[in-house]
Amino acid sequence: MHFDDRLGTVLRLRAGSGAVRRIQFRQLLDLLGTSPAQTRGEQLDAAYVRLGELAKEIPAAERAAMIGDAGLRLRSPRLVAALAEGEPAVSAAALQRARLSDDQWLDLLPALPPSSRPYLRLRRDLSPAVGELLARLGVTDRGLPPVQPAPLPESEVAVEPLPAPASVTASTIESEAQPEPEPQPVAEAIAEPGREPSLPEPPVILHPAPIREETGIGAIVKRIEAYRRTKQVIDHVPANDSPRLPLDEGHVLEVPERASAFDFATDAEGRIVWSDPGVAPLVSGLRIAGTVQNAEFAKLYSRRQPLHACPISLAGAAPIAGDWQLDAAPWFDPLTGHFLGYRGRLRRPSLKAPLVPPVTESPADRMRQMLHELRTPVNAIQVGAEIIQQQLFGATPHEYRALAASIAGDAARMLSAFEELDRLAKLDSGAMELDAGETDLAAVIAATVGQLGSHTASRGSGFTVKDEAASLPVGLARLEVERIAWRLLATLAGTSAPGEVLRLKLREHGGMARVDIGLPAVLAAQKGDALFEAGAGAIPQVISAGVFGVGFALRLARAEARAAGGDLIRKDDKLRLTLPGLTTGDGAHTQDAAQSAD
Repeated sequence: MHFDDRLGTVLRLRAGSGAVRRIQFRQLLDLLGTSPAQTRGEQLDAAYVRLGELAKEIPAAERAAMIGDAGLRLRSPRLVAALAEGEPAVSAAALQRARLSDDQWLDLLPALPPSSRPYLRLRRDLSPAVGELLARLGVTDRGLPPVQPAPLPESEVAVEPLPAPASVTASTIESEAQPEPEPQPVAEAIAEPGREPSLPEPPVILHPAPIREETGIGAIVKRIEAYRRTKQVIDHVPANDSPRLPLDEGHVLEVPERASAFDFATDAEGRIVWSDPGVAPLVSGLRIAGTVQNAEFAKLYSRRQPLHACPISLAGAAPIAGDWQLDAAPWFDPLTGHFLGYRGRLRRPSLKAPLVPPVTESPADRMRQMLHELRTPVNAIQVGAEIIQQQLFGATPHEYRALAASIAGDAARMLSAFEELDRLAKLDSGAMELDAGETDLAAVIAATVGQLGSHTASRGSGFTVKDEAASLPVGLARLEVERIAWRLLATLAGTSAPGEVLRLKLREHGGMARVDIGLPAVLAAQKGDALFEAGAGAIPQVISAGVFGVGFALRLARAEARAAGGDLIRKDDKLRLTLPGLTTGDGAHTQDAAQSAD
């Protein structure tokens, strides 16, 4: 953390001599000139007071020279305004060196002394908006027009002889090789016409006679009249003898009949100190804190918290009277942290309630969004680990490769878990449908039982299958059926005790393929559907069908069955899986449809 105490250090400097005072003045110019426009505080006020004291002890010419230094950064509107109130030389230097934004110029110009504004006409880097405001403020020229000299008569042209030693004549050019003659005395110039001098006349220089400039009050009056004749353009004669000054106040007088919204700012006590020009005369000084009707919003206001859609009521003139909604945020002093007030907007409440309620995201949508945000970093971790493990960018120590392989495996398991969560969220919200097809459920069950046999045979557990139907065709793709069968059978086989064999019965009933599987003792002890809610690690498993435990695996299998048009329910001490079956007619119809499509 960095703490800027430069201003305090400069203020603590003892200015015992003129040189030290000049150094302190220049340092204050540097620090105050680069301070942010919104900065407030007692230390800053003390710096401006000290700057004014030093200005009284340093000549204006020296201060103007320091302000006009190319290395000075003058970006503070407050400092520019303070310097503009000084002597003409100081004011001119400050306004020439100031580097402000257009908004800052537009706010500062009306506050500048009228005698200082013309200095800005010398600048060519100001925007057109600033130039227009200067024109509206009456700053069009830098001063009165100069007196035009009258043409001089020929009789007033004086003839002045050129001194002979300093002149160069044509004869000297022609006779450059000859020795230069001695200087000869030259007679005075003869003013009377017709008289010739006794010696050759040297070249002469013609000078106009001094201009006979009028002085006194009469000359000043003539200059003022000339200025008015050239610069004053009268479109229409005003109705009164005291027209308004061009201070850009036209919009202030446009008070709406009924205000619909306006921006405002308050002080620390909650009184409006600024608002939009159209309603400023009507709301200035109103205390917002006393108009808050809701106790909850009053508590937020007392705690200096942001306010949104806070109902308030204003009493006053017709344009502002009535109910309003307040949206405001607190603002604080950046240096001291003191509360300075609220800034916000007042708007009329909506007359009609919205016809359509706001759309809120369902828990499933929020889950899917969160998973989407988690996949990106996990994918990046997995890719980085595989790059290290496979030494794609060069040789890597075996220890790092082993760690990278472990990290890649963990990332793969996390991505698998994300996929299961995303699949369950989509199935529950109806955003996903299982792929249709034609698959023999009995064959898939038999293959899955055989696959699990390599794990259950050594423990003396497993399944005994009783087929009442040679085949059980269902209307799902084989991959979807294999997922359901593996998730269900692996979960039950993993929770069965050694020597515990589960009975499995397949049959067709009412157009539905039905699979009844006995529950292991540890699951049969669960009451009702509590086995669907078992958390990860709550029930020990030898074979894991998912990262999140028995309950999640069974819920996902149930969601898949329901998405296919079936269900997974508990019947006493067994689980019953039902899936929509395909009759022979359905199969023939499917084949005929496929042939016709071909």
